[in-house]
Amino acid sequence: MNATHTLELMNTLGQQAKAASALMARAGAATKGGALRRLAMLLREQVAPLQAENAKDLERARASGLSEPMVDRLRLTPKVIETCAQGCEQLAAMPDIIGELSGMKQMPSGIRVGQMRVPIGVFGMIYESRPNVTIEAASLSIKSGNACILRGGSEAIDSNRALAALVQRALLESGLPADAVQLVPTTDREAVGQLITMPQYVDVIIPRGGRGLIERISREAKVPVIKHLDGNCHTYVDDPCDIAMAVKVADNAKTQKYSPCNATESLLVARGVAADFLSRIGAVYAAKGVEMRGCPEAQALLAGVPGAKVVAATEQDWSEEYLAPVVSVKIVDGVDEAIAHINRYSSHHTDAILTTDHVHAQRFLREVDSASVMVNASTRFADGFEYGLGAEIGISTDKFHARGPVGVEGLTSLKYIVLGEGEVRG
Repeated sequence: MNATHTLELMNTLGQQAKAASALMARAGAATKGGALRRLAMLLREQVAPLQAENAKDLERARASGLSEPMVDRLRLTPKVIETCAQGCEQLAAMPDIIGELSGMKQMPSGIRVGQMRVPIGVFGMIYESRPNVTIEAASLSIKSGNACILRGGSEAIDSNRALAALVQRALLESGLPADAVQLVPTTDREAVGQLITMPQYVDVIIPRGGRGLIERISREAKVPVIKHLDGNCHTYVDDPCDIAMAVKVADNAKTQKYSPCNATESLLVARGVAADFLSRIGAVYAAKGVEMRGCPEAQALLAGVPGAKVVAATEQDWSEEYLAPVVSVKIVDGVDEAIAHINRYSSHHTDAILTTDHVHAQRFLREVDSASVMVNASTRFADGFEYGLGAEIGISTDKFHARGPVGVEGLTSLKYIVLGEGEVRG
């Protein structure tokens, strides 16, 4: 597809999305809920056809030499499709927040002033790999009364087309515009360049993928970006703490799944509990094949753990997102040094303290500058579903508008409304 055709295509998608967004903004809760339930039904009915389209992507991925873990991310299993269907139903069952009024106050002039929650309008989403993101983004867009333009990875084009076709069918059958959810039909990279520079049609861009993709979009976009760069998450083991609980949580935070952005990548340990804690967590990590990259003090304490793979940490390790069975380990004096280290090296995603000291916990919550801050819980909980949002479109490490898991509320805005009875300003 040449540049002129790509420009024409993206302008058409933008115009259609803008027109659809006006219809979605006035759609009632029952209509949107009906569309989501219809989509869930279609997903369950179409498992075999969806898997047939998915097989084309899997075959192409293997032929191009994509690694097996990456191929696995592309796979639409019956379980993955069922999870998508359940996500649609959960969103349908949640209260509709569009049109909600808050903070209404009577002013001395006689007017009443408050805020109303409204859809953002049109969002563009650019993502890689997992085709189930197509359903997550589409369902959240429907629930929040927005229109969206989706640009999935070229490696999942057949799966994404099949899923988007079901979304459009569910919209039409529910009396909503099919153009409320549009998939960019081309794998041409120029389409991304156009999508992120169309402020006349697109209100916000949400990239979801590797750091390179997100940095490129943040650099080149002419539309506001809700971004999540990476997940260098920390678990700090405080003095005092419940050592048995700390071992359990630090184990889960690192090893429950290595690839998500909310897995702990760096373990900070207060010197007062380091010998006891590291001997226990070291044995757990050794048994699971986790490599530990330690500061000199941590290396010395871990050296005696049978089977432990311990290497010296470099400066780069404190900033690294491994997404692998690797963890950096640093001994710190206490909560002051832990907070300072996290605020310097963290990606401001999710950080946790494991402690029995209430004052330390409160300081950590207030002073750690991250989107999610936790006390005595695994960083793996940083997730829209686990937070009761129904689903998420990503996790924002930005500081304005949306921060942390971005669910329905993150895809809305507030406008001021004023109610009067003929008041005029003196």
